[in-house]
Amino acid sequence: MRAAAGVSAGASSLGDVADPQSYRPKPGAIPDRPGVYRFSDERGRVIYVGKAKSLRSRLNSYFADPTGLHPRTYAMVNTAAKVQWTVVQTEVESLQLEYSWIKEYDPRFNIKYRDDKSYPWLAVTWSEEFPRVHVGRGAKRKGNRYFGPYSHAWAIRETVDLLLRVFPMRSCSKGVFRNAQQVGRPCLLGYIGKCSAPCVGRVSADEHREIVEDFCRFMAGQTAPVERRMKREMQQASDNLEFEKAARIRDDLGALKRAMEKNAIAFVDGTDADVVAIAPKPDGNGALDEDPLEVAVQIFHVRGGRVRGERGWVADRADDADAGELVEQFLLQLYSEADSDDPDQQAIPREILVPALPPSKESLTELLTEMRGSRVDIRIPQRGDKRVLMDTVAKNAEEALVRHKTVRAQDLSTRNRALEEIQTALELPTPPLRIECYDISNLQGTEVVASMVVFEDGLPRKSEYRRFVIKGFDGQNDVAAMHEVITRRFKRMLDEQRAMQAPGEAASGEGPLLVDPTTGAPKKFAYTPALIVVDGGPPQVAAADAAMTELGINDVALCGLAKRLEEVWLPDEEDPLILPRSSEGLYLLQRIRDEAHRFAITHHRSRRSKSMVESVLDQVPGLGEVRRKALLSHFGSLKKLRAARVEDIAAVPGFGERTAVAVKAALDDKPNGEVINTATGEITSD
Repeated sequence: MRAAAGVSAGASSLGDVADPQSYRPKPGAIPDRPGVYRFSDERGRVIYVGKAKSLRSRLNSYFADPTGLHPRTYAMVNTAAKVQWTVVQTEVESLQLEYSWIKEYDPRFNIKYRDDKSYPWLAVTWSEEFPRVHVGRGAKRKGNRYFGPYSHAWAIRETVDLLLRVFPMRSCSKGVFRNAQQVGRPCLLGYIGKCSAPCVGRVSADEHREIVEDFCRFMAGQTAPVERRMKREMQQASDNLEFEKAARIRDDLGALKRAMEKNAIAFVDGTDADVVAIAPKPDGNGALDEDPLEVAVQIFHVRGGRVRGERGWVADRADDADAGELVEQFLLQLYSEADSDDPDQQAIPREILVPALPPSKESLTELLTEMRGSRVDIRIPQRGDKRVLMDTVAKNAEEALVRHKTVRAQDLSTRNRALEEIQTALELPTPPLRIECYDISNLQGTEVVASMVVFEDGLPRKSEYRRFVIKGFDGQNDVAAMHEVITRRFKRMLDEQRAMQAPGEAASGEGPLLVDPTTGAPKKFAYTPALIVVDGGPPQVAAADAAMTELGINDVALCGLAKRLEEVWLPDEEDPLILPRSSEGLYLLQRIRDEAHRFAITHHRSRRSKSMVESVLDQVPGLGEVRRKALLSHFGSLKKLRAARVEDIAAVPGFGERTAVAVKAALDDKPNGEVINTATGEITSD
């Protein structure tokens, strides 16, 4: 039972940002008990809902030193003007109340899951006198039994078509059924044996319902009893010399096997489970590999050991929730509408396999166990077929996130709107049709590299991507590295423009050609970008601006995109430009920044891998840089080089037997189990 609610509000005029201290609850006013709280803005709209084992401890943390808050949490606290809470008796009640408030108020700072596409269901209208089976989409309706969802409607329709010859239940609409009753003649399915024709009284309502029950049990994964019964009937028909009946049952068994083949076996023990994965993939501590604006969630429904359906969601990340909190919110949403009265299709399975454990695992398990009516286990699979399936679901989630971003990016009107929003926000004379973005990557100041990615008309132009190797810096100095990269890029542009001027062009005052006058090939660095984006805040923007000023480049717009709050920084501006989170312009800038980061990391890992291989060979006397590179080029990786024999090394051009022996000796001094992954640059065990 819930206790009375508490409230604390601050005096704030409409439109002003409230000072968190103005509505901070008085000391001792917040109870030290479990409960649910909600923050509201000055208009009274709920902007965030949360739960806590101790309301006092959790709410006081929001009003602590603001520098210790996550940027998104900081933005929420400064947007709010009031905080309210409700005390509950148990943490299970807090889970229930939290979800009901999120569903009621739709707070902007909470995680919101939405289907990434419309998935088809297989529905059986159990509440009707003569239940029918059909494929549909959208929300579930009361009185129906549902199976799925499935990835493709055509696939489940093929499966149903196969099963109707074994379970000849009604599949026609109400209008067709009534028309057949009136004329006293069944439809085509009744004549070809794919419907028992209850419309004309060939079977009674009870007999038809038995057929439907067998169909539902089969779809729920209880296939073995049906197969055993049909084999007994086939054997009995054969013993009675009813060979035509036996042949028909044999064909029906073949149809069942073909239908079951469409659902791959996932678990040999026949477990019922839901397998959930998140993209980006969480690390060992539950944190996501990156901090995106969106995450994708994928689920495979396994019933009777077979994958019976799959579904995907995309969520806006509006707070600093880690993987465990994302999983908790997702499971609450997924199972909130569970139909525990359906004996054949339990919405909540016995096992729920997740990539990270929810922070309230015990309470969530208790809640789902109560909803299901029997024990529910939430855990992370560690090995075996369940771990393999988890990896498969994770790959599907990653592909769904990429597909979602690609579809959104490829939409022409969306791209145009994004470019127009950037133009308006940065006060540019025209939309920035060519945008270049730069990022720096290093490992504690070593192997410093930079990336340049190019987007034209809102789409990546990968043929014009460039990589830079930065040398001469002691320690980590991203600012100086950014200055060098921008300087090198625009120096190259100016040099190419001067070199490509046609005779007499300089005297005429005309601009430089952008193609080689001899070959007609475009000179990539000769193009002037409309906008330069750097990955970082004011220091990186200032370094890029200084480099452009030194070269006299004053007709190219510049901004920086900081990762934490997605702030857009402009040169010589004290405050950042904050674009709305729903802005397509912000989404495009973030995608460009993420692409530059990916491109830089890939280059850095490649160089780091090569430098590790070469460092192993540094101690070999007489082996210079040229022969080290030849050795690396020949074998490709340190693992293959260690596995090589002395004769194999001696066969490399420029190597003799004595040098090969020295190389082998140097390799043997290293740990034998050490392997360098040339794709990632990481050192792992053999």
